[in-house]
Amino acid sequence: MKRMLWIIPLLVLLLAGGFFISSSRASTETAPYTVLETDDKIEVRLYDTLHLAKVSLPASDPKAENMDGAFMKLFRFIDGGNETGEKIAMTTPVIMQRTSTESSMSFVMPKAIAEKGTPKPKGDVTLDQLPSVKVVAIRFNGRSNPEVEKQKLAALQTWALTKNLTTEGTPLVAYYDPPWTPGPFRRNEILLRLKAEPK
Repeated sequence: MKRMLWIIPLLVLLLAGGFFISSSRASTETAPYTVLETDDKIEVRLYDTLHLAKVSLPASDPKAENMDGAFMKLFRFIDGGNETGEKIAMTTPVIMQRTSTESSMSFVMPKAIAEKGTPKPKGDVTLDQLPSVKVVAIRFNGRSNPEVEKQKLAALQTWALTKNLTTEGTPLVAYYDPPWTPGPFRRNEILLRLKAEPK
């Protein structure tokens, strides 16, 4: 009986937390895309050009694995640490990319900011673009880590092969929630670019 008294408030807390997180996420601008195909947790999507603010580190840097410090550098940029002092709304997702030579973390610029021109950054932040691209994406919940991401990437690659889709480039890892979000409510994704079909 005592155990039940603990479980009920815990369930209420989890449900309330889930509602708060979903409402908060709904009020945050997300990089728009068109869904072309859906198969459970996997989607084929078309993204318009994404305008990014990015922090990069060479792969040899000890901080490159987790991009330690990159988030705060990007946050300072959108909080007014740019040439015009303009505050820029946070969007989702935060995009991570790791290659053999460097790792990067990027914030997607809101549509209104991208259309008028993103203010010039200060410090280690640079501006970049992800040109309009078709991708295959797999969504998963929970706390992400390199092992989980490796498993999801393998599942995504296998699915693409069964559909005769050719992927290219390095994977993009997309995170939609702040670090304090409970694991079950986190939205994470692995994205692979699809090779353009010959015209």
